[in-house]
Amino acid sequence: MIEQLKKQIFSLRLLGISAAIERRLAETEGLSHAEFLAIVLGDEELSRRQASAKRLIHRAHFTRECSLEEWDSSFDRGITKTKIRELASFGFYHARTNLIILGKTGEGKSHLGMALGRRLCQEGLSAQFHSTNLLFEVIAAERAAGTYLKWLAHIHSAKVLILDDFGLRRYNHDEASCLMDILEGRYQRTCQIITSQVDPKGWLKLFEDSVIAEAIVDRLTKPSETIKLRGGSYRERLDGPRQQKPLASGAKPN
Repeated sequence: MIEQLKKQIFSLRLLGISAAIERRLAETEGLSHAEFLAIVLGDEELSRRQASAKRLIHRAHFTRECSLEEWDSSFDRGITKTKIRELASFGFYHARTNLIILGKTGEGKSHLGMALGRRLCQEGLSAQFHSTNLLFEVIAAERAAGTYLKWLAHIHSAKVLILDDFGLRRYNHDEASCLMDILEGRYQRTCQIITSQVDPKGWLKLFEDSVIAEAIVDRLTKPSETIKLRGGSYRERLDGPRQQKPLASGAKPN
């Protein structure tokens, strides 16, 4: 009877229930029908939520695995644990406020941006991650393939767009126009997470055309919240101990 039940559950694509049904039948003796149903439906709900998060994370194209739990707060990095928890509640997203993360190389801008993006995906919200420089290579490829408008619609549909390392170089007129296409379709509908080494006050200088520059900066900064990281390169802190060579036999440390 159990095998027949499992086949029926599987045929209905209730994969969460299918994976746990034998264990639940063994664990839930004495429960009412309603209580048992609530438990197995909870298994199905959790399974679907996890599967959805996995798909969203895959489609977001994060370049590495980062999580908020991995954020090292053992030294002053310019952001408190309380602020990390506040960001994880997505107040900026619900308020449609862009989040600007500033910091020098290695201070954790990309990690924090991707960690927030992954957390959004885990909550069922779609994200798109792009290195800003590579973004324009993607656009060129989409235009060459004749699929730019379709790609643009996909970018507009993402709940959060993460632009990593914005401002590493100046952007020409075509690149600025493409960026404007992206931001205009998302303006006041959802939000962006922007990581940069350049303070927003200097963003106007990144563009050749002052008019389009003002329009882009306006859409990135109004409204926005800024996080300024500090503390030096976290990567150097991690690599420092690894680069220390072992002492030769009989040698004494300095």
